[in-house]
Amino acid sequence: MMKRIFDLGLAVSMLLPAALMCLLLILPVWRDCRANPFFVQIRVGRGQRPFRLVKLRTMRRDTPDMASHEVGAAQITPLGRILRRTKLDELPQLYNVLRGEMSLVGPRPCLPSQLELIAERAARGVFDLRPGITGPAQIAGIDMSTPRALAIADAAYRGRWSAARDIRYLLMTAFGRGRGDAAAGRLAGDG
Repeated sequence: MMKRIFDLGLAVSMLLPAALMCLLLILPVWRDCRANPFFVQIRVGRGQRPFRLVKLRTMRRDTPDMASHEVGAAQITPLGRILRRTKLDELPQLYNVLRGEMSLVGPRPCLPSQLELIAERAARGVFDLRPGITGPAQIAGIDMSTPRALAIADAAYRGRWSAARDIRYLLMTAFGRGRGDAAAGRLAGDG
C-alpha cells in the first residue's frame, strides 16, 4: 500500500513536466518514423495479466512485434537512439502507473511471447509485483536476452519495500544507469 501511494504521489508530481516533454517530442518522433508517435504494446503485468504499455516510438513502424534484443539496433530510428539513451521514451508509462498497471520501480514487463522469461519469473514469484518503468535488472545492465539472470535480479527486488531504495533506482536511471536495453546497447557499442 505504501509503495502504491509513493508511486501515485511521484507520478502525479511528474505528470505535467512529462506531458509537456511528450508534447514537445510528438512532432519530431512522427517526423523520424512517419507513424503514431505513441507506441502501444501488450505486455505481461502483475499476476500475469496482460496490459497495454505506452511509450514514445523509437523504432521504425515496420518493426516486428518482438523484444528489442530480438529485433536489433538497425530498427531504432535516429531520434529513437537519443530517446532510449535518455529514457525519455518511457515518460508515457506514467499513464500506466496512474492506472495501477505499473510501478515506477519493479521488473520490466515482458511480452507474452517471451515464454522462457515468463516461466523463470513465475517460478520466482516475480509476477506478485507490479512491473516497473525501471528496475534492479536494468540498473545492473541485465536485459531480456538473458531470461534466467533477469528473473533472478527481478526476484531480488521482492520483499520489504523501501522508498529510499526506489528513489535510489530512479536517480540511478535518471543519471545514466539502466543499460538493460540490448538493442540500444549494441547501437551505442557497449553491448
